[in-house]
Amino acid sequence: MRTLALRGGARVAVVAAEWCGAFGVVTRGRVQLELRDGEPGPVLQCDAGFWLRGTGVRALRNPGRRTARVRIVTPRARTVTRRSPNDGG
Repeated sequence: MRTLALRGGARVAVVAAEWCGAFGVVTRGRVQLELRDGEPGPVLQCDAGFWLRGTGVRALRNPGRRTARVRIVTPRARTVTRRSPNDGG
């Protein structure tokens, strides 16, 4: 989990490879989603949660003057161990 701080008027690009499976929660201020076509998306208030996968969001923007904060949760890489039928286990 990480926290993203967006100063007033700041914008951060959403790079699909870095945000794959990410879920965000606005913990302070307001955050506007910028859509792929450059159009402004919804403005999310404090405590709003959102998925980024498959949403067409290309950036997060702080439309306010004060710093906004977003907690970003991404799934951990899982290691899967498989046993062969001949392992004896």
